[in-house]
Amino acid sequence: MIRVSFNDDWQVRTKVNLFAEMSGTSVPYQPVTLPHDALIGQERKNPVGGSGTEGGAGAYFPGGTFEYRKTFFVPEEYRGKRIFFEFEGVYRDAVVHINRDYAGQRPYGYSHFRIDADRFLRFGQDNEIHVEARSHQDSRWYTGAGIYRDTWMLVGDLVRIAPDGVRVTTPDVDGDLAVVEVACTVENDSIAIRTVTVATEVCDTGGTVVATDVSKVTVLPGEPAIARQRFYISDPLLWGPDSPALHTARVTLTDDDGEVDAETVTFGIRSLHLDPVRGLRINTEPVKLRGACVHHDNGVLGAATLSAAEERRVRILKDAGFNAIRMSHHPMSRAMLNACDRLGMLVMDEAFDVWTSGKSEFDYHLHFAEWWERDIEAMVTKDFNHPSVIMYSIGNEIPETGSAVGAALGRKLAEKVRSLDPTRYVTNGINGMLAVLSELSALRQQSDDGAGINTLMAADPGEGMSRISASELVTGRTAESFAVLDVAGINYGEARYALDCDSFPNRIIVGTETFPTRIDGNWRLVTEHPHVIGDFTWIGWDYLGEVGIGRPQYLTEDAPRPTHVAPYPHLTADCGDIDITGHRRPASYYREIVFGVSPRPYIAVQRPQHHGKTYAGTPWAWSDTLSSWTWPGHEGSPIVVEVYSGADDVELIVNGHSLGRHPVGADQRFRTAFDTVYEPGELVAISYRDGVETGRHALRSATGPLRLRAEADRPVITAAGGDVAYITLTLIDTDATCHTAADRPVRVEVSGAGVLQGFGSAEPSTEERFDATERHTYQGRALAVLRPTGPGKIRLLATATDCEPAEIWVTVE
Repeated sequence: MIRVSFNDDWQVRTKVNLFAEMSGTSVPYQPVTLPHDALIGQERKNPVGGSGTEGGAGAYFPGGTFEYRKTFFVPEEYRGKRIFFEFEGVYRDAVVHINRDYAGQRPYGYSHFRIDADRFLRFGQDNEIHVEARSHQDSRWYTGAGIYRDTWMLVGDLVRIAPDGVRVTTPDVDGDLAVVEVACTVENDSIAIRTVTVATEVCDTGGTVVATDVSKVTVLPGEPAIARQRFYISDPLLWGPDSPALHTARVTLTDDDGEVDAETVTFGIRSLHLDPVRGLRINTEPVKLRGACVHHDNGVLGAATLSAAEERRVRILKDAGFNAIRMSHHPMSRAMLNACDRLGMLVMDEAFDVWTSGKSEFDYHLHFAEWWERDIEAMVTKDFNHPSVIMYSIGNEIPETGSAVGAALGRKLAEKVRSLDPTRYVTNGINGMLAVLSELSALRQQSDDGAGINTLMAADPGEGMSRISASELVTGRTAESFAVLDVAGINYGEARYALDCDSFPNRIIVGTETFPTRIDGNWRLVTEHPHVIGDFTWIGWDYLGEVGIGRPQYLTEDAPRPTHVAPYPHLTADCGDIDITGHRRPASYYREIVFGVSPRPYIAVQRPQHHGKTYAGTPWAWSDTLSSWTWPGHEGSPIVVEVYSGADDVELIVNGHSLGRHPVGADQRFRTAFDTVYEPGELVAISYRDGVETGRHALRSATGPLRLRAEADRPVITAAGGDVAYITLTLIDTDATCHTAADRPVRVEVSGAGVLQGFGSAEPSTEERFDATERHTYQGRALAVLRPTGPGKIRLLATATDCEPAEIWVTVE
């Protein structure tokens, strides 16, 4: 079928009650280009006194109902053809009308779906499509709202290749020969029996044809037929995390009159193997999953899923040492899957955060029983040809997993996935504590090593959750739920890893969600036990909503323990290796060292204004540090410098004076701390192994006049396909050192062939908006995103107090 982008020329507004509109209330439509997040431009509200907001889970954005419309012309020559509209994601409860007639709906906000449209269309005339979406107390994180992923118009003849109808598998792969099977589903909506020729070409990464085949297929009316072809490719280029070689398969249908339809799909030749002795192997090579959980929002863009934004996230995560992403807690976008394929990022794609037990008042549990099979089908159909996808997760922290009925339901989901795709593995992120929540009060009275669970949870919640997960109660309650899986996904329960090696010798484990502060111990377990195939931290990338779960906190008389929700105007979770603008935080460099992929030490400095206070973050919180040696106003004050390294020891030098060497490495949890006094200048950490230097990291104080620097991630972007340019704005001194303590407002003006799509910083608590043209920097940085409107050049001019203006141009082709 011909696939054409349907993203342009839409309008959106907040929905108006029909009777209110009849009485004169009017809300005008605003023009938008999809993908679009209707929620990110709404006014956040302080919930004190009751405001109807979503609260901290939704970053204090209000809920709402939004309606989109688009007028489009359908030519007369389309009469008699099949026409579908495809939506990759509408959050949520999408209801679609065409020319005022109901055409279809989809409750789940993360499933792609199609509307069978030709019966509603007026040929040779203008038509109108109307889409309604809503968001209201239906999630534990910021979801956005509206048509936030791509849309497409599909046009085809009565005999055609079905949408998503070309599926490729690689059932037998070795270094010398690969078997590639291409299955093409052909549909026939005519009233006649049709026979067509199916010709398939398989091309390698360079576009060279490496295999071909031609076969006939007869298709009865209303009965799809599958044409299955097998190819044998010598010396194949294999797809893997370190060498993501991609192939294409082009399938063409012809009859006596010529070409009927054609479809090209991208795939990778790779094999998967899994056992508790050798762990996970890809193309026979052992792989440990260095994983990051990620939510779907794109920071300053909100939930809008633009392909360039998704690729940028994947690239930054890969550069930070991750080789796997767990999409949390919903199916991944096609755009991110494409990026993972190209960049060699492995994927655990997740179906649901809830089954039949709700976690929010109006979440998907209200629709699960009726829709789960269709939503599983949508996820697997989307993922099938993507070599990056190695595992499906059927849920996250599902309370039902602790019951017999819940285990039976889990079996249904797992078998449904296997019936659709037997080539990949099935997991489920099970939280042992939540699985026995109704019986937890009894467990809390039990004693463990002389310390009650209550005491342990208060002192170390992370350790408490892990111990509960390893209890006999959890072991018994979750046994069947784990048994239905290929890989036992365990959330916050690493105490089970070694235990299950003896108790369940055939059980293969992945840490589906873990605390960032425990990565050193978790990674040791991963490397020591072959049946533990990886670790997925919460979270790889900071996100909107669940506000403040990772923020730094200090004990006071009024706050004797840390809290999990920060008050308004907190905006982000304030946790994660990478902030919402894509800037790596200290935890990211620490993790890279623990993974063993970086030999260089890393310096993170505790904020001197909190020296002497008692730090008390949640288990998701990193230390209150910044990789900076610029602390004006604190000259002569005591300060603590953390150094991370996998070497034997590290030396810290302040302005040429050595503070000595401290042991580091695995036995010291890959970190040490030096007490010193802040004086501007230079801070240098040098790591040593067996007395030989293995690396160094230096920080210099920013001094002198400030300059505002503008840098584009790419000088040239394309006018179509969801491309955007990221412009990083940084306050620097004459030596290009970022000044982290001179934040100020920055104003941007955008002209030419583009618009300002989003503008902001990583500030976790702010009332500033992402659609404003003026924002404060945070720790010396801000980020502007430019979206092209057509070919040409985009100009951005940035100004800030006491700085020369910064100008940058981006070419759009």
